[in-house]
Amino acid sequence: MQDDLFASEVVHDPYTYFGSLREEDPVHWNARDAAWLITRYDDVVWLTRHPELFSSAVFMRAPRASSALPQVFPQRSSLSVQEVFSARCIRRDRPTHTAMRQVVHGTFTPRAVEQWRPMVQSVVHALLDEAEAQGRMEVLHDFAMPMTVLVMAQIVGLPHRDRHVLRALSEALLSISRWRRAPGERDRIPAVLHALLASLTPLGDARRTRPADDLLSVLACGEQQGALTRQEVLANTVLLLAAGHETTINLIGNGLLAFLRHPAQWAVFTQAPGQYAPLATEECLRYDPPVKSFTRIAMEDVPLRGKVMRQGERVWWVIAAANRDPAQFVVPDIFDIRREPNPHIAFGSGMHHCLGATLARLEGQEAFTAFAQRLPSLALATDAVAYQPSLAFRALTALPVSW
Repeated sequence: MQDDLFASEVVHDPYTYFGSLREEDPVHWNARDAAWLITRYDDVVWLTRHPELFSSAVFMRAPRASSALPQVFPQRSSLSVQEVFSARCIRRDRPTHTAMRQVVHGTFTPRAVEQWRPMVQSVVHALLDEAEAQGRMEVLHDFAMPMTVLVMAQIVGLPHRDRHVLRALSEALLSISRWRRAPGERDRIPAVLHALLASLTPLGDARRTRPADDLLSVLACGEQQGALTRQEVLANTVLLLAAGHETTINLIGNGLLAFLRHPAQWAVFTQAPGQYAPLATEECLRYDPPVKSFTRIAMEDVPLRGKVMRQGERVWWVIAAANRDPAQFVVPDIFDIRREPNPHIAFGSGMHHCLGATLARLEGQEAFTAFAQRLPSLALATDAVAYQPSLAFRALTALPVSW
């Protein structure tokens, strides 16, 4: 097997490449990137449920991972990029991870998230109001990006004037996964992070004395209670903004593309979007997930399927392969919006299961439903699509449509 994960055929169609690995070498050592690739569903689930064997603190434990990051901010900031990335809860292990996650857990319960549905519906329909008469749009830039910016900014409590920073941040974070192909983009990370931190710092200070009904106030309260440091408040605010932005864009783009490439499924969905939205959104997440892989560090020598992952080595668990494992899913390469059950792991598994999974599902349901109700004649306006050369994300570069 060739090991260049940035090869054009792998970027465009990761399912054929990772599917071959899953069948022929499910615990594969990628010598080019010095990392293990885990591709079978059961193995990935097992790995995610043994955090004592596989650390999430990649930027603190793996010099190679940290080398992809610029080392310092400009002189106007005291935090290094590595410090910001290391302070996020997804890059911490127990017990620190548990304590940090507990601060915001109540904000993302199904009951709490459901209260945001009217706000999300309002944002979705306002954007489609602007586009509907034009007869065409580029879904990512005209709809998905502004939708997620507006939703996440309202949830976090970011002032309207600062919302333009979010997309720049998202692009900078994405560039970490593709830094070998676009090293110039990596150099933008310090400036973009500094700009966002410059906006967040005074807002966090204000929330500590005058809490509001937003996520930044919840995090600031966590600092007051001693559960978070100031650095962790800022780093996790950045995480929640960027993660909620980038991955939902990919869910909407990849999901609509799957619908449009399967017109019979789109026809079924447009007949009863309210009925099928929950199941259809789950199938979009399984069939072409927003995130392709995550990284862990082996904490000791771990045997698996006749191989040994040595202490300190990087381990990538590949969602794109696990979600199409025929040992878990019937006809896994078929897009079926009525698939049930659908135990995909697009949001991970175990203690690091995505905190914002319920919100992402809600946004996907409302976006797909609105497109089906208002634009049932939606069609793909290109013969080919392209993808960002990313190890972590499954991200289209554009999705032009017409109706």
